[in-house]
Amino acid sequence: MSYIKEIRKYIGHSPMLSAGATVVVLKDNKILLNLRSDTNTWGIPGGAIELGETLEETAARELKEETNLESEKFTLLNVFSGKDFYFKYPNQDELYSVVALYIADGVTGDLKITDNESFELKYFGKDELPVLESRAEIIMNWLINNKYLL
Repeated sequence: MSYIKEIRKYIGHSPMLSAGATVVVLKDNKILLNLRSDTNTWGIPGGAIELGETLEETAARELKEETNLESEKFTLLNVFSGKDFYFKYPNQDELYSVVALYIADGVTGDLKITDNESFELKYFGKDELPVLESRAEIIMNWLINNKYLL
């Protein structure tokens, strides 16, 4: 069972703090997004750190779990936190996220959904972005402003 699910047994839907990793996968100047099953909005693959895990291990695990892809190397781009990274899920769970943003280099594997966290996986150019989950929108704007997506 995940750390967050275990803590939720004790605190219910109350706000909690969670650290995690989000992974940018680029292909032909398009970014890989997942249509999230929990919010029905598009996001960037990633998730919460588990006990004893490094953020790089979280990035690798989440990338593999959500997309079936693997990366030779993860490069830290930025760390996001604060009130803009508060999120209330449809099930009423409240979360303040600390998000380490990585870019994946040397990506291999066959893209496919391997868990129940996504309805769809798709690459998007910056001019064709779908409606994004609020935290993903902030990260996407940062990526565009810092010229990771042209």
